[in-house]
Amino acid sequence: MSPTRVVFVLVPRLHLLDLAGPAQAFTTANDLGYGYQVSYAAESDEIVTAQGVPLRTSTEWPELDPGDLVVVPGWRSPRLSPEPPIGYEVRQRLRAHHASGGTVASVCSGADALGRAGLLDGRRFTTHHDLTDELAARYPQATIVRDVLYVEDDRVITSAGIASGIDLALHLIAVGRGAEAAARVAREMVVYARRNGDELQESVMLRHRDHLSDLAHRVQDIIDARYAEKLPLSELARLVGVSERTLTRIFTAATGLTPLRYQQLLRLERAEHLIGHGATVEAAARAVGFEDARMLRRLRGRVSVQTLRTQTLQLSG
Repeated sequence: MSPTRVVFVLVPRLHLLDLAGPAQAFTTANDLGYGYQVSYAAESDEIVTAQGVPLRTSTEWPELDPGDLVVVPGWRSPRLSPEPPIGYEVRQRLRAHHASGGTVASVCSGADALGRAGLLDGRRFTTHHDLTDELAARYPQATIVRDVLYVEDDRVITSAGIASGIDLALHLIAVGRGAEAAARVAREMVVYARRNGDELQESVMLRHRDHLSDLAHRVQDIIDARYAEKLPLSELARLVGVSERTLTRIFTAATGLTPLRYQQLLRLERAEHLIGHGATVEAAARAVGFEDARMLRRLRGRVSVQTLRTQTLQLSG
């Protein structure tokens, strides 16, 4: 097996996890014998990360073959400057590597670098959810795919950022070295599961936590931990020490959902994850607490994976 070279482009104010997550995945794969050579290049000898850690590297690029990979980690967001922190030479290298048959990838705002290199035009791409509107407007000839973990289009691979860089790296390892290799790397890294690219960037838990109601948070804690169990409203009310009517009123005002609908969304999201990893609808339904698959099928028919975020409130209506 010929080793694959992975070059990370170090840009000023890059996010450490955008770099460290995928770099760890590829170096772990190499440690396990899967043949990756990781190197780093920058336009200056030292850059300072967004977290304040200085990094020293080389300004010399290695020789690249078509089978190699160049990755641009993201830098400080949510607002992007008019010009990305990469110069003409890096943009030229990105274009040349892709034109020679190579693969280029980005994490988070690194998609802006690919866009500046002209590699997004006519292609689908994604980025961190805070940046989707900005980059969609900046690159109108490209097609933004919102709220997914990563997108691959003609050897241009973009990811949502931060932890999703690990998902991107595991996906590339699975494609290049097989699913067993990716699974071994994930196990070594103590990653819970390799997520598919079309899984949502934000979980149901996160999307409905942006409120200031202590009572609603306490109820969510209970449902999050026991979503696969039967949780009557009377039981929830008893556990938090309020009446059922008060619980429903406060919880709905805080989250936009009733407790039951919130629990159903948690079950649906987890079931979609299981189905995406090979489980049958019937097995997924049992695993998340439905007595049979009919309710899961009804919920899936009303809210697809791609629209789970935007149509959440339809379930409470």
